[in-house]
Amino acid sequence: MPELPEVETVKRGLEPVLTGARITRVAQNRPDLRFPFPENFTRRLEGRTVRTLSRRAKYLLVAVDSGEILVMHLGMSGRITIDRPGQENTTGADKSRPNPAHDHVVLTLDSGAVIRYNDPRRFGFMTLVPESELAHHKLFAQLGPEPLGNSFHADHLARRATGRRQPLKSFLLDQKTVAGLGNIYVCEALYRARLSPVTQAMTLVRKDGKPVKKAEKLCTAIRAVLHEAIEQGGSTLRDHRLTDGSLGYFQHSFAVYGKEGENCRRPNCKGKIKRLPLSGRSTFYCPNCQKPPRGPGPQPRNAKGRESQSTTP
Repeated sequence: MPELPEVETVKRGLEPVLTGARITRVAQNRPDLRFPFPENFTRRLEGRTVRTLSRRAKYLLVAVDSGEILVMHLGMSGRITIDRPGQENTTGADKSRPNPAHDHVVLTLDSGAVIRYNDPRRFGFMTLVPESELAHHKLFAQLGPEPLGNSFHADHLARRATGRRQPLKSFLLDQKTVAGLGNIYVCEALYRARLSPVTQAMTLVRKDGKPVKKAEKLCTAIRAVLHEAIEQGGSTLRDHRLTDGSLGYFQHSFAVYGKEGENCRRPNCKGKIKRLPLSGRSTFYCPNCQKPPRGPGPQPRNAKGRESQSTTP
């Protein structure tokens, strides 16, 4: 599923074409995606001018002049492509485009540009929400801060982590803790911060409620990996593409994700990357660089769910 960097790169690709444009036509080619489209979906968008385009967590937010916001989630396989006037009927540097049979929503703009939402697996969705109700909507009311925003810092992590024994990996995947993070970037950030994915979240906070140094180190690692991923267009593992059809390249910079059995890339580290199931996801880490602290708590387990003797401290 696309995570924050992938959605952010799509947003940046759409911005110069969509912001300020008038939507002259909406083609809705099926009644539903993951959920049914809202009532009168096409009529509520046709003729409207786009005021702003933004992102919240893994959602794209298109604010139109009617006072509503088109909320879009890409799901597992959703792609947004742009056809500009005079452009050949191909998309992307590799001259490929998604199968048009899966173009479920097509927006035509007054500039002549055409924006296509293509989703073979149909796990994405679109809905319309009054702008005045967005913050309290069920999709957004419980979301934590944006990891690249000013409200995400070590003090926030400490408040959230107080008394929590859950593994750090699970703690960071919780969208109430921080919005937009997913499996890939949590694995990469924990590696950069040299923190074990099974370390208890409560170890980020001191008894007096203040964050420990590793909480700040973790915040810094999260921001760094997200910034780098955005600069490289996100990670293309299967479906993600930029709006021009080109690939993201951050997957070539992965240190641990999908690297099971490979040598740790840190100089002088003799560890090999391990994989363990955690929070229903494959978690990748270096048992040498990311040793959990001594004491009670969950221990790393191998892919079959048994405790991995080579990874316990």
